[in-house]
Amino acid sequence: FSSNSRKMNLKSERRGIHVDQSELLCKKGCGYYGNPAWQGFCSKCWREEYHKARQKQIQEDWELAERLQREEEEAYASSQSTQGAQSLTFSKFEEKKTNEKTRKVTTVKKFFTASSRAGAKKEIQEAKAPSPSIHRQASIETDRVSKEFIEFLRTYHKPGQDIYKQCKLFLDTMNHKRDLSIEEQSECAQDFYQNVADKLQTRWKVPPEKVEKAMDQVEKYIMTRQYKYVFCPETTDDEKKDLAVQKRIRALHWVTPQMLCVPVNEEIPEVSDMVVKAITDIIEMDSKRVPRDKLACITKCSKHIFNAIKITKNEPASADDFLPTLIYIVLKGNPPRLQSNIQYITRFCNPSRLMTGEDGYYFTNLCCAVAFIEKLDAQSLNLSQEDFDRFMTGQTSPKKQESDSFSPDVCLGVKQMCKSLDLLSQLNERQERIVSEAKKLEKDLIDWTDGITKEVEEIVEKYPLEIKPKSQALAAIDSENVENDKLPPPLQPQVYAG
Repeated sequence: FSSNSRKMNLKSERRGIHVDQSELLCKKGCGYYGNPAWQGFCSKCWREEYHKARQKQIQEDWELAERLQREEEEAYASSQSTQGAQSLTFSKFEEKKTNEKTRKVTTVKKFFTASSRAGAKKEIQEAKAPSPSIHRQASIETDRVSKEFIEFLRTYHKPGQDIYKQCKLFLDTMNHKRDLSIEEQSECAQDFYQNVADKLQTRWKVPPEKVEKAMDQVEKYIMTRQYKYVFCPETTDDEKKDLAVQKRIRALHWVTPQMLCVPVNEEIPEVSDMVVKAITDIIEMDSKRVPRDKLACITKCSKHIFNAIKITKNEPASADDFLPTLIYIVLKGNPPRLQSNIQYITRFCNPSRLMTGEDGYYFTNLCCAVAFIEKLDAQSLNLSQEDFDRFMTGQTSPKKQESDSFSPDVCLGVKQMCKSLDLLSQLNERQERIVSEAKKLEKDLIDWTDGITKEVEEIVEKYPLEIKPKSQALAAIDSENVENDKLPPPLQPQVYAG
């Protein structure tokens, strides 16, 4: 390819991956970071839209109830006059009533694309009893977090007591709301965060930096206790999404850094270590129980990515370099329960952390990376549709494509033998190339030695070495010198008679 065509190819690859910074922000224009799980809104604007839709649904339900009441009265009145038409009228009314109730249930669900139903069966809601070792480990961690939380609140004195009471009341309330959908439980948690923060600021006049620390501890305390109930609940399709994303990433194992235009050279040992650390951090996210700790894993992974790019390019990384590299890290690491972790953070993290700051920025980029992986196609990788389909089905690999000359009835042994012969041919070519380079290096060394020797001989010939006789030794300063008579007489002091 020429340089111009190569630049065009790079631009086309960039066009498939590039995301403007404005696209990461809330689409309502409030300036905070948006989230695909909130349909591009930030946490604050999403809750406003949710409340509007919920109020609208309540109004529609009230109007429906009044209309059904009128229809029942009309049906009853008509039944008194015409007994024969009663069964027909009532059957039509029951059909209409059923259709209205079905529409009522699905109205809000269609708007928010919720994944759970509030009226789930009891056997689905009841989680399987954990093993004694897992239960014991959770109990130990819960006790430790509780002690740390109480010790922390002691520094807040009276506000600390109020916070602890509210947390206990919230946990008791959530225990009685297990039958609610996960979206409604998330709404309760977000309202609780907002109420605690408002009380600390308005009622107790706590400084903003101390409010942030207190909210982190509140989140850690309540979510450690609620984790087993609200993380990937069986009433949602989170597990189904996890398996779909995992299967998708496995099918994309053939994607190379060059296809994504990733500016990372893993042949550099330091860069390779950064890539391994980034993959470790994104995988470790699943082992954390607190949303803030999961966010910290995403932030550490992102910082390792920035360092890897900086070392490779020997200059600070840009946002255009970061997102493709993050996609590559996710494809290479295939983190467990990725969608469940993203949903858990979205639902139960302190909203202030997702709306601003580096945690919110990196989390939004991770959501964009997952969305890109789900929609990745041939055009975004600058491939033909035929090659993309063959790579996805495993018929061939971008590194070494199989020969199409084999007929369908050829046995696997013959195919394997041909592959081995092809590999041996490549090794032979590589060996011949190494021997040729070695001979060239030997010839260069000999020529360099002969050239240096010739230059030395020419210099010696041009400037021959002359050995001069040994010069006479100089007399000591205090020895008798017979040639002193040739020297002028010493100066005599003169007396000045003023």
